[in-house]
Amino acid sequence: MLKLNASYSKKVPADSQYSSQSFHASVEVELPDGLTQDQLNAKIHETFDLVRASVEAELHESAPQQTVQNNLTSQPGLYDATPQNASKPTYNKKNGTTSDAPASPKQIKYLLDLAKQYGVSPDQIKNKFNVPSLESLSKTQCSRAIDELSGKAA
Repeated sequence: MLKLNASYSKKVPADSQYSSQSFHASVEVELPDGLTQDQLNAKIHETFDLVRASVEAELHESAPQQTVQNNLTSQPGLYDATPQNASKPTYNKKNGTTSDAPASPKQIKYLLDLAKQYGVSPDQIKNKFNVPSLESLSKTQCSRAIDELSGKAA
């Protein structure tokens, strides 16, 4: 009997500057003896995908998705040349105000990391939100782009 340990951890920017939230999940499973190399690799990938999807679901408080890439290709118009300027102000639960402040440098960096991972160029993001630069994105727009790239947009 083989034991497989899979874990996934993710740290993301929090609401206040210079802070972050960390999400982590791990699982240990027993695998039967006699698996071929391909079967073993498949079980490893399947287990890791489950753990990663669980963390992403917890992070975005939604049901796990199979893969981000499937979501990117299944949503028509996502990151094409059609600008979508729609942006709603965010509601701050702490002080009861609404604002659409500029995205933080951490938020933009996270967006760029996700975009690079899934082959979306900064120009595609700028075109989608009709902004001259990524630094011009609001917190709401940046958050929406992150959600879409993460495959969690409604």
